[in-house]
Amino acid sequence: RVPMRKGKSLRQTLREHGLLEKYLKQHPFDPAAKYFHSRIAAEPLQNYLDNEYFGTISIGTPAQEFTVVFDTGSSNLWVPSVYCSSPACSNHNRFNPAESSTFISTNESLYIAYGTGSMSGVLGYDTVTVANIEVLNQMFGLAETEPGAFFYYTPFDGILGLAFPSIASSGATPVFDNMMMQNLVAKDLFSVYLSKDERSGSFVLFGAIDPLYTTNGITWIPLSAETYWQIRMDSVSIGGEGIACAFGCQAIVDTGTSLLAVPDRALGAILSILGANSNGEISCSAASRLPSIVFHINGKAFPVPPRAYVLESNGYCTLGFQGMDVPTESGELWILGDVFIREYYVIFNRATNMVGLSRLP
Repeated sequence: RVPMRKGKSLRQTLREHGLLEKYLKQHPFDPAAKYFHSRIAAEPLQNYLDNEYFGTISIGTPAQEFTVVFDTGSSNLWVPSVYCSSPACSNHNRFNPAESSTFISTNESLYIAYGTGSMSGVLGYDTVTVANIEVLNQMFGLAETEPGAFFYYTPFDGILGLAFPSIASSGATPVFDNMMMQNLVAKDLFSVYLSKDERSGSFVLFGAIDPLYTTNGITWIPLSAETYWQIRMDSVSIGGEGIACAFGCQAIVDTGTSLLAVPDRALGAILSILGANSNGEISCSAASRLPSIVFHINGKAFPVPPRAYVLESNGYCTLGFQGMDVPTESGELWILGDVFIREYYVIFNRATNMVGLSRLP
């Protein structure tokens, strides 16, 4: 069990420094970039201003600690290294291979493109410790460059990907796959609880399901692809009326996406129905009277109430939706990010290739 803390988001940090408007103009972001396959590894953090849940791991012998995003929407582990001279590395923990007796170097390079920049570096092997689990000979990226301002302001050092090996850059075996192969987990699954509001207690639990969070039962949903944690969704409704995904669509359950990423054509309809402006801004006084948005999946209804999708910060209220357009062979694509996950205890089951959802009180 790895405790996760809810930190200040990049959006809040930039707003406090009076830099948010300038930053948004200088760093336009395409959330769809993460889900297009290319010859490079596309692994942007989404929503790139609102990632808030971080946990601590260590790499090497003796251990060097890093704060990471546990991201079910990517598959690689990487952290900054002492080889990095970018400003973004200067204020984050950096891995020093010379100080680890178990580090093994390689001649392989790693390049990951982001919606707001990129990182590049080299690959190496070392012991990675997640909670009390020691994963031996784990391949990971040592960042040498992190151009741009994005990572400079983030409160985390790197990313630990929890998706499937099929989307891992450079053929690296993901951390959880090594946990399974090295018989380090009791069951081939992990589960995630994200606390609401400012409460503590968030965690990712490897190898087990905590029964305290499944008192409302578990609905198991088969995966439609073994890349991301992708499932088929039947429809989306508000107030009993279908508003999108009328003939079925695809959805990805992604802890690395803070908001609900929806197709562009659906976003306009949602904002209009809920009475928000084109930027998703809404009167805080009206927010409590909004209806739930309901995701119909595998014959069951999974509502997300307004207390979950209305985000309040410093007196501003915005809806937790972002637009994107990623056509797939089987229809449009939605991303069920932290706004959704906060309402459900989510089990990512590699033994059965299913996602389990349990409604939280």
